[in-house]
Amino acid sequence: MSKPKSVWEEFFTGKRSGGHRSSAEEFISKEAREKLFHLDGGKTLLDFGCGAGELLVYYALEYERLVGADFSESMLDEASKRIRARKCENITLILADDKTVWEKLDFSFDRITAAGVIQYLTYEEVDNFISNASEHLNKGGKIVLFDLLDPRLYPLWKIGYFSRNFGCRTLFCKIGFEAFTVVSASLKNRPRDILGYAHKPCTIEKIANKHGFKMEYVQSMYYEYKYHAIMSRE
Repeated sequence: MSKPKSVWEEFFTGKRSGGHRSSAEEFISKEAREKLFHLDGGKTLLDFGCGAGELLVYYALEYERLVGADFSESMLDEASKRIRARKCENITLILADDKTVWEKLDFSFDRITAAGVIQYLTYEEVDNFISNASEHLNKGGKIVLFDLLDPRLYPLWKIGYFSRNFGCRTLFCKIGFEAFTVVSASLKNRPRDILGYAHKPCTIEKIANKHGFKMEYVQSMYYEYKYHAIMSRE
């Protein structure tokens, strides 16, 4: 008997896009450069929730050996196509979620990262993820969680505060759209917010500290309402 899919597994079934602000290669390359700056070296990397591999193929230019993991078969199919097109022979893809990925790894890493993924995990699941990741991290390694939803800024983004044409009209339109989205999601038994949970930086830092990491908070360059959590040991 197969285990039931989680609400997020069901939601992402058949999806083939990583959900970046823009799918233009110029934007993806800029986003990848920002993330590579914060990853700051290392030779081996695990990209959990690699999606369609948009960032992974750029990481492959800087790392000797990489593993991309995702629970979506359709996403991994797209990632595989992209990897073949870029001739990235140093990447291995595995089908796994945050609970099963660890048993499928056969070596440890200098960097473990996840971009735009942690918002789909509860605080308890984040705790377990960091705990498991720490056991697969080489000495001097880092866990870098990219693009977490900031609960202080995310509501402002949802009402259009960061848009160039923000005003009363934009505000009312955004509020109306959000109300429609909530009602529609309830009727379809879907998540009310497709971007998942907003996590407080202080709570993520407490979890990091619990597992022996210090955490650096960094505001995202390309997503006004997101932040990065860079975790390293003293």
